[in-house]
Amino acid sequence: MPLYGFHCGKCDTDSELLVGFADKPRCPHCHSRNKMERLVSRPAPPGKSKGTIQAARARAAREGHLSNYSRKERGG
Repeated sequence: MPLYGFHCGKCDTDSELLVGFADKPRCPHCHSRNKMERLVSRPAPPGKSKGTIQAARARAAREGHLSNYSRKERGG
């Protein structure tokens, strides 16, 4: 399921929720379902610069996972 941004008109809060496209979610703050409005998001371009890749690898190493490394670099 994709992550969508919503705005609740009842309590005036923004939330990001993991819901299906046709689902009508409840506000996590006030639980209203009728006032939830889906927000339009800008797509983010993939990070392919050397600096972005190095930052992602450093973060992965700090967090203890190797998802940003190739199979060869993982040793398997």
